[in-house]
Order: sequence, then structure tokens, then C-alpha cells
Amino acid sequence: MAAMADETKPPEDWRSANRATWDERVGLHLAAEAYDLAPLRAGQAALHPIEEAETGDVAGLKIAHLQCHFGRDSLILAQKGAEVVGLDFSPAAIAAARALAGELGLAARARFVEADLYAAPEALAAEGPFDMVFVTWGAIGWLPDLDGWARVVAALLREGGRLYLAEGHPFAMVFETDDLGADEAGRPRWYMPYLDFGLWKDEAPRDYTGDFPALKAGHEYWWDHQLGHILTALAGAGLRLDWLHEHDAVPWPMFSVLEPAPGGMFRWPGKRWLPLSFSLFATKMAR
Repeated sequence: MAAMADETKPPEDWRSANRATWDERVGLHLAAEAYDLAPLRAGQAALHPIEEAETGDVAGLKIAHLQCHFGRDSLILAQKGAEVVGLDFSPAAIAAARALAGELGLAARARFVEADLYAAPEALAAEGPFDMVFVTWGAIGWLPDLDGWARVVAALLREGGRLYLAEGHPFAMVFETDDLGADEAGRPRWYMPYLDFGLWKDEAPRDYTGDFPALKAGHEYWWDHQLGHILTALAGAGLRLDWLHEHDAVPWPMFSVLEPAPGGMFRWPGKRWLPLSFSLFATKMAR
């Protein structure tokens, strides 16, 4: 289980530790039902219902997909007619993404770059500027510096370009997401106070898909970010919030009490107690 770390600065090994867990996840996810690749291989893949409804027609757009993992969503966007460049720090993920792009005949429309998130402006300098930066689901929590992340997003976008972000809602992060943190009825217990969000270190990480297998990697780090911090970081980087939506569904079983919903989503049973996810569009303003 995770425990709050004492460090006030990012630990020296945060990149290498997290890269090790994400390298290991690639093989798990390529075989996981949650990442079903059959629709993609059939040319009929869709994003999750939230992104599908909100991103609209992406044909002809140049999109940077940050923290793209093994590129499934990058390739879905490419199948929809976008020109996509996916970036991830995991060499295993990028190798899998390139292989999948070649298999699907999308290598000309979906390219993949191995680089650290904070080095994206340099790594993608020859590819941009972009019409859209696409960031979704369990991405920003792996990053210690949101202000730096927002500056990266702004550097990649053309003036008038937009960030699309869909993430687990910070309000839901006050509860324990591990099954061991649930009561007898499967309801999540308190995890941490919202106003005390910070760095967490998981000494025995488990994957979030399927039967939640234990990972061989020793540990990983996670940063919980308040909603106000996210919005303030974007504003500080010159991005204007167009809208923010809150949702009662999330695309993974965040809590054991959640029930499956259409499109690979999970929802609260009965009453919608609090939002499980949020999404936003933000536009890079002219200087």
C-alpha cells in the first residue's frame, strides 16, 4: 500500500523507479481486456465515451499525445484522420507503439518519440507546433511539477491551439483506491485529506487492470494534485480555460464498489456521491 513520502522535493530516483513500473506494465496491458486492441485492429476503435463526445472531429489536426503509453489512443486518433505524435518515457512502450503502428499501416500518420515529458518541447521541436495536446487518464499524477507540465503544453501548441485533458477527479482521491482500504460493504475508506495532497510512495505497486497483479518493480511515486493547482498552472502558462466538465464515471475500477458502465467505464451504484473524473479544454492565447 502507498504511504506519504517525507521528501519535499522529488526523490532522485522518481523517473527511474516510475519508468521501471511502466516498462513492466506494457506487456500486461497489451494482453489486458481493459486495453482490448481488437476494435483498433478492425479499424473500428473509439475513445472512451467522455473523450469521444468532447474532442469531436479530429481529422486533419496535428496532435501531440503526451504520456501516450503504448499508443492505443494515439492510433485511434490517427484512424480518425489526425496526424499524431505520441511521446512517452518508457522505451518498452514506444517500441510497442511503433510496432503496432506498423502492423496497422499507420506509421505515416502516427509517430512515436521516446523522451521525458519535461523534455517534450525539444524532443518534438521538428514536429510542431500542434493544434491539440491530448492528455488523458492517470497521466499528471506521475508528474511532480505541474507548472512545468503546463509550460510544456503551451510550448507545443500553436497560438489558438488547445489542450484536451481528461483525468480522475482529485476529489475522489481522498478515498483509498486499494481493495484493502474498503469496508465490509466494499465502500472506500478515507485515504488522505484533500488539502494535504502531496507525494506518495508505493513500496509494493500493483497494476490497475484485470486482477490487479503485483509488479516486480520495487516501488513507484505518485503526486496527488488539487484541482485549483491544475487550473492555476494552466493559467500561468498562458492557457485560457474554455470549459471544465465533471463526470460520474471513470475508465478503470477506481473503487471496488463501482459498477461497470457502457464504453468500458465504471460508475457509482445508486446515488452519484461525487465526481469520479473531470475533463477540460484550454486554449493557448495569443501573446
